[in-house]
Amino acid sequence: MNLWWCGAMKGKSSNMPCCFERESPALKQILLKLYHAEKPVEIDHHLYEFGSVEYYVQSSAADPHHSFLSVLTPLLSQGEIPSNGPLSPYTIQMVKDICSESAEVVEPAREGYQLTLKLNFSMIPKSKESEKVVRRIASVQAVIISSQLKEIFRGVDSHGTFQPIKLVYYPREPFYLIRQPQKITAVFPMRFKEHSDVVIATAFFQELMDVGSSAKWAKTPTCTWAPIPPPELRGESIEDLSTNGGFVSFDICSRHVEGKKLEKTVWTLLNFYAFVKNHIKCTRGLIQRRMQKRLESLVEVLHKGAMEEDNKVKRRRGGRYIRKLVSLSKFKTLKRRCSDIVNKIKRLRYRIKIHGFNRFRRRWLTLPKFSSSRGYSRLE
Repeated sequence: MNLWWCGAMKGKSSNMPCCFERESPALKQILLKLYHAEKPVEIDHHLYEFGSVEYYVQSSAADPHHSFLSVLTPLLSQGEIPSNGPLSPYTIQMVKDICSESAEVVEPAREGYQLTLKLNFSMIPKSKESEKVVRRIASVQAVIISSQLKEIFRGVDSHGTFQPIKLVYYPREPFYLIRQPQKITAVFPMRFKEHSDVVIATAFFQELMDVGSSAKWAKTPTCTWAPIPPPELRGESIEDLSTNGGFVSFDICSRHVEGKKLEKTVWTLLNFYAFVKNHIKCTRGLIQRRMQKRLESLVEVLHKGAMEEDNKVKRRRGGRYIRKLVSLSKFKTLKRRCSDIVNKIKRLRYRIKIHGFNRFRRRWLTLPKFSSSRGYSRLE
């Protein structure tokens, strides 16, 4: 689904989807299995989507050329709960137009369903276009839902003002269509459970208005956001107008519903709530990834600082060891020098030997010997 404002916002956020698929992925897989089967396949399968859409696919080996697809889907209603009433002639004609050769509308539909199609896969050509045909058949539920809005937008050029039309596509998420001269205004009351979702959505709506008001996107429907409901919704129930995300409005003119643009416009309006929820989810994921990346960078900085501190401590310890080695070597050198000096001093204290001095001493420096008459005895 090509969104008008998604193209405008594509450059702002790479995480925003540019399309929502119309066809059911699970139903398309089953139909492709039947189409590519070389032998008849027995299938009796019930498929449920979104809790309210039901498909019933039936294929029998006794009739290998035909399969049956029944659809039950909530329709747009003006009440609190989507209705499951019969389809209008306009909707039946829209279903017939999607694949008139390979699918036939069975009337009446199977009991308990709104629509039953008789599929003839042998009428689908064996070419690259075959998958496109299967995809159109798998998008029958989108055709049913969008045909109701198409009927309303066929009279977009009508003059006069009418009462707002309350439509419910998603449970508890109604939106309003206000017919005004030369345009139809679609108003979406926005409700969110968490305050963070309100902040993200409000920023998105304001940015959407700024981008939509630029000259590059002047041809897109005018988007406005306001915290209070527009005056045209006066008289509606307080419960429907009690919101925490404000009101988003799109002005749909005749140029927005011409030719193929009608399908895109209708599908965009039907999936606006889903798009906003998906944008909030992607934005929260982006914020979480950035926070995690920022946290990792801070942890890396702290780890790097711790490593540098450890290296400084090691350098200090290494410097102390070197200084100890240097001081030890100096001590040894000083000790060795001191020992040399001491040895020299000791040498100076030794007798100086002069040749012939002993003979001179014996002759001239010998003391005379005296003898005493008294004798001495050793005392015991």
